[in-house]
Amino acid sequence: MPELPASDYPAEVRTRLEEDAREVIARYPDSRSALLPLLHLVQSEEGHVTRTGMRFCAEMLGLTTAEVTAVATFYTMYRRKPSGDYQVGVCTNTLCAVMGGDAIFEELQSHLGVGNGETTEDGKVTLEHIECNAACDFAPVVMVNWEFFDNQTVESAKRLVDELRAGRTVEPTRGAPLCTYKETARILAGFPDARPGAVEAGGSAGPASLVGLRLAKGEAAPGRVVSPRSADAPQDEAPPTHPSSHDAPQRTSASDPHHPAGPVAEEGE
Repeated sequence: MPELPASDYPAEVRTRLEEDAREVIARYPDSRSALLPLLHLVQSEEGHVTRTGMRFCAEMLGLTTAEVTAVATFYTMYRRKPSGDYQVGVCTNTLCAVMGGDAIFEELQSHLGVGNGETTEDGKVTLEHIECNAACDFAPVVMVNWEFFDNQTVESAKRLVDELRAGRTVEPTRGAPLCTYKETARILAGFPDARPGAVEAGGSAGPASLVGLRLAKGEAAPGRVVSPRSADAPQDEAPPTHPSSHDAPQRTSASDPHHPAGPVAEEGE
């Protein structure tokens, strides 16, 4: 049997992908708008976006392969080489970094024997550092196939990847149950999420992120915010309050007990 050209899927795979692709394309008034979900679709087939997948997208949408390649190489959510069943991303942006993200990332590289963007020999885990995922309240954060693992430590992160490689069930801190990277890609392409409890779990914020909302609704006492005084404002007037998720400023000796500023005179003294 002659080998298939590099640009072709096997017939049965091609038929299935075409059916899925037509369903995706039908959701958009302009077919080229379906390119992003179609790239997720072909990524769900092989675990990364191959030349075969990009050519398939181009043919389905009437685009050039150059146009598809430009999009596939722009977004970091599309893999250009084989990756693991579990994409383990360690946030190394400012807050996560200072809270331990840098240490977690360095230790996982040593523990797994891989560098940034590399995959373990068993094909289970791909490690990478990632940009902020809007979960600073839970720093340091590790994500596995875009599911959150909050308040991690070096040891908890090492246990996490060990469990993944051993094939054991791992539960995210919040959100939907964990699934493989290929399954995640198909969900991102817009197909139903069949994971048990996924709809109920949702992607809602955790308690720490909801403090500001509770304050805005009057469910908690707002912090005392100090604002600059204008020249004509009475100097003995108390600063206004504002519903804020931040704590009111404190004297240095109270806000940082490890570096006290010494005795502080009380108001009126």
